[in-house]
Amino acid sequence: MKNLFSRTLSRSVTNTGLGGWKLLLPLLTLATLAPAQDAPRREDVLQALRKATGFFRDTVATHGGYHFAYAEDVSYGRSEQKEGPTTFEVQREGTPVVGMAYLETYAATGDRYYLEAARATALALVAGQHCSGGWDYFIEFDPAERKKYPYRVDGPCRDLTEYPGNPVTSLDDNQTQAVMRFMARVDKALEFKDAKIHEATRYAFDSLIKAQYPNGAWPQRFGRYPDPAKHPVKQASYPQSWPWKWPGSNYQSHYTFNDNSISDMIDAYLEAARIYNEPRYLAAAEKGGAFMLLAQMPEPQPAWAQQYDAAMHPAWARIFEPPAVTGGESQGIMRTLMVLYRETGNRKYLEPLPRALAYLKRSALPPVANPSEIRRRTMGRGGNRTVLARFYELQTNKPLYVTKGTRVSVKGGSSSLLNGYELTYDDSSVITHYGVLTSGEELPAIEAEYQLLAKAAPASVRRPDDLHGLSPWSERPRATPAAKALAPRVAEAIASLDARGAWTEEGNIGKSDRIIQVFAAREMVLQIGKQIIPVNENDMIELFQGKETPRQRVIRSQTFARNVDLLCDYLRTLKE
Repeated sequence: MKNLFSRTLSRSVTNTGLGGWKLLLPLLTLATLAPAQDAPRREDVLQALRKATGFFRDTVATHGGYHFAYAEDVSYGRSEQKEGPTTFEVQREGTPVVGMAYLETYAATGDRYYLEAARATALALVAGQHCSGGWDYFIEFDPAERKKYPYRVDGPCRDLTEYPGNPVTSLDDNQTQAVMRFMARVDKALEFKDAKIHEATRYAFDSLIKAQYPNGAWPQRFGRYPDPAKHPVKQASYPQSWPWKWPGSNYQSHYTFNDNSISDMIDAYLEAARIYNEPRYLAAAEKGGAFMLLAQMPEPQPAWAQQYDAAMHPAWARIFEPPAVTGGESQGIMRTLMVLYRETGNRKYLEPLPRALAYLKRSALPPVANPSEIRRRTMGRGGNRTVLARFYELQTNKPLYVTKGTRVSVKGGSSSLLNGYELTYDDSSVITHYGVLTSGEELPAIEAEYQLLAKAAPASVRRPDDLHGLSPWSERPRATPAAKALAPRVAEAIASLDARGAWTEEGNIGKSDRIIQVFAAREMVLQIGKQIIPVNENDMIELFQGKETPRQRVIRSQTFARNVDLLCDYLRTLKE
């Protein structure tokens, strides 16, 4: 290519003078910007994995765990709940997703270096296990701050009233569930020989059985195990009435589907039952499935609510989570019921699906001539995606929305909501930090899977022995692309590693010296001295101390895990 290009350029300049350059510009651009590229070699991929993992494990890790994101120079990290060098995050976007990436790399390479990295991550999580068996949003390592939390390793476990803030085990956003699943997989990979990891993992699964309600549900958060006498087993029903305004009640003990928390718990127990050959874990998963059957609402809305009170009525949770039938979590529940059928062969788990599918299909929002901002976003680029409401009013089935509000957060003070956060039937100005609309594009796939399972023998549809990801129940089987298809993305990932072994990206992690933050729910005006600056709806105003602007490049744990998974997929294709 190079010799041909040189000869062509020479003839063109000789025959046509400098004007020949105009004819050659396209060819010059092609030769400069798109050179022929060989597919990455196995040794290149292995070298990149080792380099990236070494940087993350040795430089990025905070006490063996990980924040959501870090400044480019790794001077500090932050997550949803905490920031700084004395903590790391337990939510899936932090420590669990990185630890799972190490395990996947070990499975793809057989190199025990990655298993040891996963082991170090698991031991870091052991240091933050609560006496109640699970984990909260973060783990604290500052010696003075650690005293505020009931960490088992710091024992002895005391009554929760002795700890400031009554700390809890959290099942929100797949926190404890993801950690339990990761720990069990590490335990298995280590052949159950690491006593600390093995004991902590079994303690977690045994404790969460104690936290399960008599009807099979789990709470969103808990510090103490429930009193069975206060939680009778009942079928879901509609309340005679419910408050239109948020009552501000404590929702942590509600039976909670929100963010698919029970789906993740059921599937964690299904996997643990395999790993440990433990009938009690399978029984816990099936008990959770029994709750899903109890929680299906009667006609005219035979789907599910996000959360229920002890009377088995849909109930308020946060200010933007009203009692309602949900178009979101109902889809996750149907997927989980089909997983239970695959694992157990019990057809009772399929029985609710036809009614729920029919209801959700007829509840899809009709097209409108001028869709709102939130509707356009949910409809997708093509504008033809099926849209469901996150919340449907009980019995009337009218879509419910939550109005947008202006929020002001001041360093060292509380976060104040100035307006908004009221229920409405109008979607023209609604909250954006939480999906009040959800996609229904998966309904055909759910229905097709149900039709398949209804006709199939259970043994023929059982899931594979080795599961992947932090929510396997939500993943549909996919074929790994051929090496040729993956090669360009793999080459790009390898090329984008910096000299340290870091993947950096555009982003604003913020700074620990942020003084004030304002989310604008509607158009506003900012005045600095005599300067007037218009502020658009949905803009975020942030004021930082000092002369430096926020850093503009960050290192994200999720990006590391995503690129590692890509490289591992490529290695698998090279073996085939």
